[in-house]
Amino acid sequence: MTVLEQIDALPADTWRRCDGCAVLLHREALVRHEHTCPNCGRHFPVRAFERIGMLTDPGSFGERHGRLAPLDPLGFEDRLTYRERLARARERTGLNDAVVTGLATLNGRPMALAVMEFAFFGGSMGSVVGEKVARIAGDALRERLPLVVVSASGGARMQEGVLSLLQMAKTAEAVRALRQAGVPFVSVLADPVYGGVAASFASLGDVIIAEEGARAGFAGPRVIEQTIRQALPPGFQTAEFLLGHGHVDRVERRQELRGLLDRLLGLLSGERVAGELREPSGARPSGDLDAWETVKLARDPGRPNARRRVEELFTEFTELHGDRQGSDDPAVLGGLARLAGHPVMIIAHHKGADTAENVARNFGMPHPGGYRKAMRLFRLAERHRLPVVTLVDTPGAYPGLAAEEGNQSGAIAECLLLASGLRTPVLSVITGEGGSGGALALAVGDRLLMEEHAVFSVISPEGAASILYGTAARAPETARALKLRGADLRSMGLVDDVVPDQDLGPTLARHLRELLAVPIDDLVARRRDRLRSHGVWSTEGEDHD
Repeated sequence: MTVLEQIDALPADTWRRCDGCAVLLHREALVRHEHTCPNCGRHFPVRAFERIGMLTDPGSFGERHGRLAPLDPLGFEDRLTYRERLARARERTGLNDAVVTGLATLNGRPMALAVMEFAFFGGSMGSVVGEKVARIAGDALRERLPLVVVSASGGARMQEGVLSLLQMAKTAEAVRALRQAGVPFVSVLADPVYGGVAASFASLGDVIIAEEGARAGFAGPRVIEQTIRQALPPGFQTAEFLLGHGHVDRVERRQELRGLLDRLLGLLSGERVAGELREPSGARPSGDLDAWETVKLARDPGRPNARRRVEELFTEFTELHGDRQGSDDPAVLGGLARLAGHPVMIIAHHKGADTAENVARNFGMPHPGGYRKAMRLFRLAERHRLPVVTLVDTPGAYPGLAAEEGNQSGAIAECLLLASGLRTPVLSVITGEGGSGGALALAVGDRLLMEEHAVFSVISPEGAASILYGTAARAPETARALKLRGADLRSMGLVDDVVPDQDLGPTLARHLRELLAVPIDDLVARRRDRLRSHGVWSTEGEDHD
């Protein structure tokens, strides 16, 4: 008997052939690698309770709402009755329906959990799935527990008709209640997620993670091709497609998912940890450097970009992607992190570390999608009472055709409006160039700091010189006239602190501690008063009637 014949003689579930690389894999090897191929990394489907075992502490999961079972409201029948199909699904999976819900712990942290079972009716959402998701969301709300939902679904369950369709609205309302109460919700997309599940709770997470290899969308690819009569491009609706179009925050390997969830739940829940940060050096900014020389230093390509700043100043940085509307602008870097042990949201202009990366990141000049991404993260921070730290370093907003078509002005205006009333502390620092409204969109807050060799201006010196003198050659003297250095702006009362580069971390931590001590209503009122105070004018001849 050949090896292959011996394998064929074994129980059907002992060996599996990988669809990615065609290697035969023993079940024990798959289990050890969390049902991913050790050869090519392909992710195999997993059953709901296997998934629960991967994501929770041993013995911690307690099922809730497990006795809910579907009925047959339509008396539906095709080749089989709905009741017969339900009976077969129960026998095959051991479940009453296509989701398992309960409470558990992850590294000792309590959470509510829902995991869908694709093997039960293709993970379709009928009345029971909708009700169980809504109920576990309600449990999370009452007990103030973060909610994690792992989705795998083909969509709505047609055998329950419009009752199935209405579960989309039911589950969306349950998520609305979580948002309103500031209870964290992390949505994980396994393979696949389509239809009613994709268009309801699965797309409403504070953070959305697509497992590597997942496919997701509203309509399935076959339906789309039949509708539009066109072949779809390679990679359509894959996890990478979703990330590139701003639909999800991250694409993650299954082996990394547990650690990521642990980190996210800690940050979103506002848990503080002991944080060490060195004391300031005691150095004071000289303020003597000429304005044009300061401009050149602010633009120095060797100056640390946003990612380097984040790595130097923060811990546990977890990058989040996308504006949820079709783009993930690489000129804006955002994510959760800790500053001296306190969870914060970071939003930063992101230049490249070299020419190629600068081109990819548009030299730190955001499109409208970059500002929409920033606004999404502003709202996420406000919802969970996380302070915001913005790092400003941009020549300005991108002035191109696509940006104008995307309403660049509107995006900046909405960003300013949102930041001005955000109900969480906002701490901004200009680390390099602060160019025009494109910079100001991320520089409205409770404190504005500038690094010693940074600049902040209404227009570039070259632009102003070209307008005023007809030549950019007079940029050096125009830079001096614009008063764009930190020392100049602080003397005008527009900047709170000018910081030597090496002292930025401890200075940020000090200002954050001070802001956190202010009641939120007072903080927002002070921010409003601060913004109203900007400007100079004469009252001569003013009508006081």
